[in-house]
Amino acid sequence: MRTIGRIAFAAAAWLFLAAIVIQVFLAGVGLFVPGVDMFAYHRQLGWLLHGGPIPVLLLAWAAGADRRTIWLCVTLLVLVIFQPFLPSMRTDAPFVAALHPVNALAIFALAAVIARRSLALAREPIRRTTAGQPAQATEPMPPH
Repeated sequence: MRTIGRIAFAAAAWLFLAAIVIQVFLAGVGLFVPGVDMFAYHRQLGWLLHGGPIPVLLLAWAAGADRRTIWLCVTLLVLVIFQPFLPSMRTDAPFVAALHPVNALAIFALAAVIARRSLALAREPIRRTTAGQPAQATEPMPPH
């Protein structure tokens, strides 16, 4: 069962990373393609991505990821929670609103680290104890 959890964690992490790339593309469409409110697609996907780190975090826990990976997933969730609210501050706090693309870079980088760690975890063999239950990993995952 742990193997399925590890594969699901890796799939969710990589899908979230791919969705971020699509989100950046949609921002480019909003900037460079003339049309009626081309940023609408960027905003719509952004709100969908708002909840994306939740399954990544839950699947990391279910997969038996190490503590550092779990905390990276929590940090990703916090960054993503604040992301859609930054542009709404453009009138009152424009320098805070300007953090929107900077935060997006941080989200992308963190999601990439988590995705790589999830793949390493999925490839790691599951050790069995004498009772047939999966043993906890005694070695820390290599840093990425």
